[in-house]
Parts: sequence; C-alpha cells; structure tokens
Amino acid sequence: MHPFEASLEIIGINPFVSVPESILTELFRAADRDKGPIPVHGTLNGVAYTQTLVRYAGAWRLYVNTTMLPDSPRRVGEPVEVSIAYDPRNRSLPLHPALAGALAADAEAREAFEGLPPSLQQQVIRYLTNLKTEASLTRNVARAVTWLRGEGRFIGRAGVKDR
Repeated sequence: MHPFEASLEIIGINPFVSVPESILTELFRAADRDKGPIPVHGTLNGVAYTQTLVRYAGAWRLYVNTTMLPDSPRRVGEPVEVSIAYDPRNRSLPLHPALAGALAADAEAREAFEGLPPSLQQQVIRYLTNLKTEASLTRNVARAVTWLRGEGRFIGRAGVKDR
C-alpha cells in the first residue's frame, strides 16, 4: 500500500486526486503495464475503496465518488489522506444466464457480443445483472439482442452495426 496526501481537485463535474509520479511508477510495475485503466484499491481518509486509475487529458487520475468521500464535489481543495495499491483481482462479472441463453439461440447476436470490447461486454452484463424484476430482465435481454443485431438502442448506444 502506498500512502500519500493530496488535495481534492475537479475536472468538469468529476472530483479526483493526482497520484504522485513515484507511486504511479510502482503501480505500473505491479500491473505490468502503463496504459489503459489500472484497477486499484486502498483507503481515502481511512475508508476503504475499490476504483480504477485512469489517464485523462494526459494525466493519471484517481477519481473520487461520493461513496468514497461524501459530498466530494463540494470539497474541492480539501486535503485528503490516500493509500493506493494495484488490485490484481478479476473484476469481471459472469455472463448473466438470461443473456447466455439468448446468445446461444442467436448466432448473429453472439458473434456481435463476442466482438465487443471487454469493457463494453462488462457494461452490458452489469446492466442486466442489476435489474430487479424478471419482467425487466426479459424485456432488456430482448432489447440487448436486438441492439447486438444492429437495430435500436441499448444502454444509451445505437445498434452495434451502426458503430
């Protein structure tokens, strides 16, 4: 775990802290990469978090949400105590059984799903997994298949073939 102190900053509506260069170097070494999102965990003012370190506008940032720090957008400029470490755990969600069944029945949708970037696959899975009712799940799996076939919209995106 790498501890440091930082001031809460904001870009647009997103609060974040900048991670010191020496700690970034250690995180990149632990992750065995210095590109793409880096999964991390640690504490913020003593409260545990799991987050993703991302590069945006040329700088690596640890974004701070209101779960990590209540009312964080209004606390810009406030000093915070941070600890951070690379998180090697697999965060992938398994394919939802309802989606798995629908993809097994539709080769075109399955091929489109398998062609999606892993992050977009996980976004679809996460969306379906978090639905609360069976009716909503059934309706949204049908919408996902239609979207994968290049028709309609799903999770705020045009059909896969329209991309």
